[in-house]
Amino acid sequence: MTKRNRTDAAPTRRDFLRTTTAAGAALVATGNYAFAQGSDKIRVGIIGCGGRGTGAAAQALNADPGAVLTAMGDVFKERLDGSMAALKGENLSAKLEVPEERRFIGLDAYKKVLATDIDVVLLTTPPGFRPQHIRAAVDAGKHIFAEKPMGTDAAGVRAAYEAAKGAAAKKRAFVAGFCWRYDNPRRAFYSRIHEGAIGAVRHVQATYLTGPVKSMPPASSRPAGMSDTEWQIRNWYNFVWLCGDGLIEQACHSVDKILWAMEDAPPLRCVATGGRDLPNGEGNIYDHIDVFYEWPDGVRATMAQRQIPCQYNDNSDYIVGSSGYGYIKGWNTIALHGAKVEKFEGPNRMYQQEHDEMFASIRKGAPIDNSERMWRSTLVGLMGRMAAYTGEEITWDQMLKSQENLFPDNLDWNGKLAIAPMAIPGRNRFV
Repeated sequence: MTKRNRTDAAPTRRDFLRTTTAAGAALVATGNYAFAQGSDKIRVGIIGCGGRGTGAAAQALNADPGAVLTAMGDVFKERLDGSMAALKGENLSAKLEVPEERRFIGLDAYKKVLATDIDVVLLTTPPGFRPQHIRAAVDAGKHIFAEKPMGTDAAGVRAAYEAAKGAAAKKRAFVAGFCWRYDNPRRAFYSRIHEGAIGAVRHVQATYLTGPVKSMPPASSRPAGMSDTEWQIRNWYNFVWLCGDGLIEQACHSVDKILWAMEDAPPLRCVATGGRDLPNGEGNIYDHIDVFYEWPDGVRATMAQRQIPCQYNDNSDYIVGSSGYGYIKGWNTIALHGAKVEKFEGPNRMYQQEHDEMFASIRKGAPIDNSERMWRSTLVGLMGRMAAYTGEEITWDQMLKSQENLFPDNLDWNGKLAIAPMAIPGRNRFV
């Protein structure tokens, strides 16, 4: 397969995306990060205390004997309190050093967490906030674990990547939540593919067919006096600016594995179909998208994503080569059928593995940097969503220049926040 040059694009998101990192560099210059050279304690902070954030916190605390949680932030107090209770339930009480004065609530909680003396920050809020939080964490000089995806629009993702380059320059770790890359059986599987075990890769079929993640409650259930902003953040999975659609927030894992098979070369172009079968009230995401990607030399991949209940579920990857084929069937069988049949087995502990490797890299002074592939995999997923939403063929070159920016201007907890109508192919245009 012919590989393309990888082009980096400058950030374009409003205001914070146009700022420099000079102020953050000054902060880093005053910081003390000697822990990696032998101090016992690594101070961890979490921004986003939902279920995934709580899980990431537990994995971080279990990754290193000296890891302690010292700061927490969320927009909702009940989620922060619930996270603390859950971590105590995981027998981690001895690693929780978070007094009330380091438990922050509100849209600006991320700033307050980053202003503490933490060494590592876990960014696990809804992904619409990810570019903003990545920039702030890099400016503050923290080691970063950023849950997938990198953002929900092209401008934000490119800007987040530009910011993330600063983490490497400051010798800070940047680990992405594309956790399958840390699963050892899958590492062995893709390594053998890249060694030519099934010949040249010709086609990948990926599926992420499942039920809804979070259904949108009816507007009539909205409590009196609740602001537009709070209503949407509480139901974040149903709004494109916050979750990016199911293809981006959930099935981006499968897109990442497609890129893994293609040795991280981006596609030339794609077309897609999609829509919404089930009513979703005020929500504006699709519940199914199929994407058809094309690489040079006729190499192709298909990505089928669906979140509709009571149907056949499948989360698998099927790879066809010039002299064989391979498959990852759900969470079970992993096999290659080439010159010989090879099976790849072992415990699946990818969530813990990514934190184990991150903290080990920090201790060694050789921090991991996943920012480039996180940017690329997220942007390829967005490429598919934009093709489905517009009905247009979208090229990689277009994505590198896209000005789509979904994040609200002047986001105010108590302010008005209009809900964009659901996309209609042929009416919505590529931006």
